[in-house]
Amino acid sequence: MTTQTIQYEYQPGLFQASEPNKYTPDDLGNGEMILNMGPQHPSTHGVLRLEIVTDGEIIVDVVPHLGYLHRCFEKHAESMPYNQTLPFVDRLDYVAAMNNEHVFCMGVERMLGIDKELLTRPDGRRIEYIRVLVAELNRLASHFVAIGTYALDIGAYTPFLWMMRDREHLQRLLEWVSGARMLYNYIWIGGLYYDLPVGFEERCQEFLTYLKPKLLEMQQLVTENKIFVKRTANVGVLPLPVAISYGCTGPVLRGSGLRYDLRRVDGYSVYPELDFDIPIGEGKMGTPGDCWDRNYVRVLECWESVKIAEQCLTQLTGDLKRTRDFDPQAMAPKKIRPKAQEFYVRGEIPKGELGFFFRADGRADIPFRCRARSCSYHNLSVISEISKGAMIADLVAIIGSIDVVMGEVDR
Repeated sequence: MTTQTIQYEYQPGLFQASEPNKYTPDDLGNGEMILNMGPQHPSTHGVLRLEIVTDGEIIVDVVPHLGYLHRCFEKHAESMPYNQTLPFVDRLDYVAAMNNEHVFCMGVERMLGIDKELLTRPDGRRIEYIRVLVAELNRLASHFVAIGTYALDIGAYTPFLWMMRDREHLQRLLEWVSGARMLYNYIWIGGLYYDLPVGFEERCQEFLTYLKPKLLEMQQLVTENKIFVKRTANVGVLPLPVAISYGCTGPVLRGSGLRYDLRRVDGYSVYPELDFDIPIGEGKMGTPGDCWDRNYVRVLECWESVKIAEQCLTQLTGDLKRTRDFDPQAMAPKKIRPKAQEFYVRGEIPKGELGFFFRADGRADIPFRCRARSCSYHNLSVISEISKGAMIADLVAIIGSIDVVMGEVDR
């Protein structure tokens, strides 16, 4: 047996990052230096590299560098039929897969013209109420990750364990429905993978009853904690005009004081029939639009999701209760081939507005063009505006308050 020695020739620049630094040593002032946070640092919430220019402990500028995850979702979507794209949709914001599926399916259904049928037929209404129920349960699970990891970023370990404990109950409920813990592929175009399991409604109501005092306990332990308030109030203030100009949505925008939620603005699915409020940041502990407000909006939205889920359960055990002849896939089209058109659909996921742009040529069941508008990308772009003049330790708090998931940023 012989061995072969392979010699590699060094090539300058071969192993450099895909995107070079914005700043060079010649651009720095007296006493300034360039630091890198990420792309594998846990405080960056994923593969995100931050190029930081500092003057001592003070941040002069922050440049987010994207493109380390390489999801390639849009090209995947342009190479396979609409219904086979759904597993890839789950992997955009992988913490809120049900919400992603709901928006994508809603867009294809509107292109096919079957969306109104779902809202008028009894079977279709049961499908829509189940969709909203699982989407709001997933919204709770997503916010639990955001709140728990944010407390961990600040330095509190116990709230993180509490949030993960309650999120585990949600994961088990959603696993019971779909068979998967995170990437569900449950909401299908024109229907659902399966009806709710027998006994799911009762088990879900038991969990919501259990959760209410836990949410109150979490608010007292974290949100109103003096140390937490000191670390987050008046830090990373995002003025409302800046949030709007950068295209921020979700809790990042509502934390700055604008009551804008697509579940109310667009009124899609059965949300117009449900009673819930849209929380906004009011500067209770500091300045409107600071880190505390953004986190507090997510806490209040947990209460609203509980309220929505209970109303869905009332409908699903009342007028829209299960029947023997209910087939959740009965309205799913046999062939998905929209007529030639360009279409954009948007929906409210836990982190903000998720949109899908489709271009169909009318001849194939594969979209000619598919593009995703991710909320985390726009929310992350504002980080340089709200970090200048902050301390390096505050940058961790600012990143956590934005709650980004890099799976939908690098598409």
